[in-house]
Amino acid sequence: QVQLVESGGGLVQAGGSLRLSCAASGRTPSRFVMGWLRQTPGKERAFVAGVDWSSGSARYADSVQDRFTISRDNVKNTNYLQMNSLKPEDTAVYYCAAANLGLIVTRPGHYGYWGQGTQVTVSS
Repeated sequence: QVQLVESGGGLVQAGGSLRLSCAASGRTPSRFVMGWLRQTPGKERAFVAGVDWSSGSARYADSVQDRFTISRDNVKNTNYLQMNSLKPEDTAVYYCAAANLGLIVTRPGHYGYWGQGTQVTVSS
């Protein structure tokens, strides 16, 4: 029902910035949260950031709390993840995810909709 398309990934030097976007198509429910989770080879997906669509409240993983900012554009049905002060440890495939929930969740299994993923590589 909800389709998610990510963009904005790429290669950047350590200390640089990138902005990821995730556009949702289809009819979004009244209760809706969107987030970003990332995955490196050999590891499971881990929560990075999320936003409640109604209130705009945001939640972040401790590792990105002071460097990443997630925001939403209700008109465009798009969320943005602004990533600053990037580190090589941030290198991963970043997935946009969404759920028909009224709270921001962190476990991958709680999300029902997924994008295709976009590669972020930070060189040292």
